[in-house]
Amino acid sequence: MKAVVVAAGEGTRMRPLTANRPKPMLPVAGKPMLEHVMDACESVVDGYVLVVGYHADAIREHVGDEFRNLPVDYVEQDEQLGTAHAIGAAEPHVDERFLALNGDVVFDPGLVRRLAETGTTTIATMRVDDPTSYGVVGLDGTGEDGLRRADSIVEKPDDPPSNLANLGLYAFDPAIFDYIERTGMSQRGEYEITESLEMLLDDDHQVAVVEHDDRWLDVGRPWELLDATEAKLNDLEGRIDGEVEERATLKGPVVVEEGARVRDGAYVEGPVIIQSGADVGPNAYVRGASVIGPDVRVGNAVEVKNSILMAGASAGHLSYVGDSVVGRDANFGAGTTVANLRHDDDNVKMTVKGERVDTGRRKLGVVFGDGVKTGINTSLNPGTKLGAGAMTRPGESVMEDRGDSI
Repeated sequence: MKAVVVAAGEGTRMRPLTANRPKPMLPVAGKPMLEHVMDACESVVDGYVLVVGYHADAIREHVGDEFRNLPVDYVEQDEQLGTAHAIGAAEPHVDERFLALNGDVVFDPGLVRRLAETGTTTIATMRVDDPTSYGVVGLDGTGEDGLRRADSIVEKPDDPPSNLANLGLYAFDPAIFDYIERTGMSQRGEYEITESLEMLLDDDHQVAVVEHDDRWLDVGRPWELLDATEAKLNDLEGRIDGEVEERATLKGPVVVEEGARVRDGAYVEGPVIIQSGADVGPNAYVRGASVIGPDVRVGNAVEVKNSILMAGASAGHLSYVGDSVVGRDANFGAGTTVANLRHDDDNVKMTVKGERVDTGRRKLGVVFGDGVKTGINTSLNPGTKLGAGAMTRPGESVMEDRGDSI
C-alpha cells in the first residue's frame, strides 16, 4: 500500500510564509507538516508518491528518494487544479489500494491505520458543531463488516445531511482513477475529489466512513501553525543532546538538540524545542510552546514566548517576541517589541487574502516572512504581517501589514 500525499500548493492564505516554500514545508513542532503526515503513514505503507508543484525543489531536496527507508516517487502537478487532478496524476505509480492525504494537516497517526485496515474505499470524518462550513458526509446504514456507509457528500450545504465533516483523508481502490477522468471542473475552477466520490456512489460502489474523534487540524492560516505546534508539544518529552551551561535553568519538557547551546543565565520553560545550531542566552527567557529553529540566535535580555522562529532567525538583544511566527533569516533589531494583546481584550484579527479575519486567538503577535529586518526600538501591533524582505525604521511603530508577499 502506498500513500499519495498532495503537496503541490502554495497556500496563499499562509502568505507571507509561503513566498519561498510550499505550505507543506512550513514547520510544526520543529519539522515540516509534510514530514508529520509521512511519519503517520510509515507503519502501514511500503512507499510514498508525493504530488509536488509550487517550489517543488524544496520538497525534493528535503525528502529525497527515500523516507524512513521507504521509496519516494514524485509527480509534478504543473497547475494546481484541485485534489482530484492531483490524485489522478499519481496513477502511473499506483496499482493497488492506496491512501490519499493532504500534506498540510496534522492528525493522530491512529487515523491512518484505521483507514488502511478497512479494506475498501473509505472517507475519514469528524463530528463538527457547524457542518455548513465543510464538505459533509451523509450516512446510509452499516455494512456487514460493521463499517458505516456513505450515501452522499455535499460541499458546504445549507441543510447538512449530518454533522460529519469530510477531513480530506481517504483510502482508495485504483477504480477511483476512472471516476477522476470523468470529473468535471467545479465553479471554483478545480477538479474536486468529492465529485469523483459522488459518481462512485451513484454507481452503487460502497464507500465506508471512519469517524475520527482525536486530534485533527487543518493548518491553512499563519496562526494555525501556532495552534498545531501547541497541540504537538503537549506530548513533548524532554531531551538534552546539546550544550547546556552550568548556570542555565531548564524547567518542564525541553529538547536541546545536538549542536544547540543554552548559555548561562538563560531560563527555558517548556514545552520548548531548541534545534541544532541554535544559540540561546546569556540571560534570555524562552517559554512554551516555542520552537527555536536551526541556527537561530536568541540573545541577552530577549524573551520568546509561544512562538516559532524558523532557521537562521535572530533576536540578538533586548527584544520581546510573543505568539509569533518568524520566517527564515529574519532579524529583530535591539529593543524590538511585539505586542500580542489588544487593549480591549478582543480576539486579534489578521488580514488573509485581503479580508480581515477573526483568528479566535486572544493573544497573537506578528507573522514575518523570510528575511524581515526591524530597526532598533521598533514596536509591532498585534496581528501584523511583514512580507519577505520587508524592513522597519528605527523607532517605528508598525500598525499595518507591510510588504509585497502578504
